[in-house]
Amino acid sequence: MTGRYIALIRHGDYRQRPDTPSALQPFPLTETGHEQARACGEEIAQRLAENGWQLDPACYCSLQLRAWQTAHDAAAVLASKGHVTRIEQTPDLSERALGSAANLTLHEIEAALRDDPRFDAPPPGWKADRDYRLPLQGAESMRDAGARVAGWLRRAVAQDSATKTPTLTLVFGHGAAFRHAAHDLGILSLDEISQFSMYHARPLLLCYKGNDTWIHSGGAWKMRARQDTALD
Repeated sequence: MTGRYIALIRHGDYRQRPDTPSALQPFPLTETGHEQARACGEEIAQRLAENGWQLDPACYCSLQLRAWQTAHDAAAVLASKGHVTRIEQTPDLSERALGSAANLTLHEIEAALRDDPRFDAPPPGWKADRDYRLPLQGAESMRDAGARVAGWLRRAVAQDSATKTPTLTLVFGHGAAFRHAAHDLGILSLDEISQFSMYHARPLLLCYKGNDTWIHSGGAWKMRARQDTALD
């Protein structure tokens, strides 16, 4: 299949609880985040016009409010320019789940494990350890989350029929899950996952070439600060 593009779009800036892994926090975008989302819509409209691409009317996002608001604001800008869009939500695009520890602070999570005789203390730096999974019901590792998102992307392109017009699908989600999905798809090495982050509400374009071959075709990764261990 030719002409198949996916835009991975990390949500805009939001009201994140301090010292708490991002994951499933239910809080909304800040005003800066809304501005970023609207700018995202403008950038996508420009790319569509410059490249002669067709916009997939389905815009996909995770169940987190910040991802939905980013999709909603970007879609509103696109609609103002004549593009038809609808937003479809799926849990498959969510950030790494921490299970029963969702939305606890790092201190609270570590205290809960320390107080539970069934579990060992988490290793130092566990928050940034891509293979570590909290020993709690419903928890995932970052690589688990990346595989989940990559699986969704593979299914999404498998459902498409061949088209002569290049098509762009917008996918709104979360930085860590997207970066680990990019590794699963063969786009980033393990070292590059640690080196890169994603800009808020800036589309990073992937091109699907068929036969499970994906390439990075546009947009820039953000260089990660050495001390930055954010999950999202």
